Amino acid sequence: MAELAIEVTGRPNGGRLLTLIGPLTLNTLFDFQDIVRKVHTDLILDLAAVPYMDSAGLGAVLGAFASCQRNNHKFGLINVPDRVRTLFHVAHVDTVLPVFSNAEEVEKQTAEA
Repeated sequence: MAELAIEVTGRPNGGRLLTLIGPLTLNTLFDFQDIVRKVHTDLILDLAAVPYMDSAGLGAVLGAFASCQRNNHKFGLINVPDRVRTLFHVAHVDTVLPVFSNAEEVEKQTAEA
């Protein structure tokens, strides 16, 4: 069974960058959810090393996004692989989730908002 590793990095604006390495699925999402619950600031998810995501993983990402919105924190996804983008499109959340090219773009765009 594939595992998910998560690297947490502080950002210059005080936010957190979570780099996910591995699939985000029902079997791997619990650590992700635990970390997201402890982040009380802006959140960026780097998905470059996420080869696939199932509906439970998508739900966890949507939950993180909703939590950031509720708490007035910025949120963005970067380096989203084509396979994950396809999931976003099929689930009709591609126009809801904020996807950016890199962390600096997230911080710039959200600072203007």
